[in-house]
Amino acid sequence: MKEILEYLFNHHTLSKSQAKAIMIEIAQNKFNATEVTAFISIFLMRNITLEELKGFREALLQMAVPVNLNTNDSIDIVGTGGDGKNTINISTLASFVVAGAGQRVTKHGNYGASTVTGSSNVLEALGYRFKKTSEELNQDLEKANICFLHAPYFHPALQSVGALRKSLGLRTFFNLLGPLVNPAKPKFSVIGVYNLEIARLYQYLLQKENQDFVLVHGMDGYDEISLTQDSKIITKSGENIYSAEDLGFKPVDSENIKAGETIEETAQIFKNILEGNGTESQNAVVLVNAAVALLHTQKFGTYEDCLTVAKESLFEGKALNSLQLLVDG
Repeated sequence: MKEILEYLFNHHTLSKSQAKAIMIEIAQNKFNATEVTAFISIFLMRNITLEELKGFREALLQMAVPVNLNTNDSIDIVGTGGDGKNTINISTLASFVVAGAGQRVTKHGNYGASTVTGSSNVLEALGYRFKKTSEELNQDLEKANICFLHAPYFHPALQSVGALRKSLGLRTFFNLLGPLVNPAKPKFSVIGVYNLEIARLYQYLLQKENQDFVLVHGMDGYDEISLTQDSKIITKSGENIYSAEDLGFKPVDSENIKAGETIEETAQIFKNILEGNGTESQNAVVLVNAAVALLHTQKFGTYEDCLTVAKESLFEGKALNSLQLLVDG
């Protein structure tokens, strides 16, 4: 690792093959915590390159525990995290709304590293037991229309650096990898990114692989459609900027979509929203992200149709039912 660090400290970047090899060695615990921290720190001081991102991603996918699910048209709604906004778990809430609407969801998530409550934290607090096998995941998918893949169970490298990431408490390049390495390989992906530079990296990578994607970015730094300011939505066919009004809502105050200060508080807010007791602002951000996801699948009509379907899922208890079936399973 010493040679690698010296190379990088001299303002060089890694090739794809170098990045892949290093990530494999990190997963194999060939470096101590100090060495890995130093390596991660380099990417806190400069942006990751496309070749580095490709190499890290290839390594994670190569080492991932294989998953065989009985679906070929699922969707994942996921953010990079690390936007520092401490919002409610919008993409996870939207995932249950989408599942309740009839679209299968293969959600990939993890514990919060740079935030209090990641998707794994909130689901665990609500009583969900993480599943490790394809058989168990398929059972959840059949019953609840959604399954949840807890990232450390399927990615040895993420497991090996989990404690280190949490102790750092900072956004690292691992945040960028999570949305790109769902072992379920969903057909559709809605990915929230915290800045436009990262959006360009993702856009280039996903277009080269001919993947079906939507990238969303709140222009004031959110990794989702926040409705607090305009949002940029990028697809294979182009990109547009939308105001809250364009998307059928009033602008939202950022204070009104904050998470709790503890995992337990955030989990209670999460449950309240799915029980139909969310505030107007909380409901709005969940619904708009769910509607964009439904639109992406091209199964539910226009955006307005998708918004109607999302509202039915949330307010008629379908989203809550998906959560209950998942937890009870």
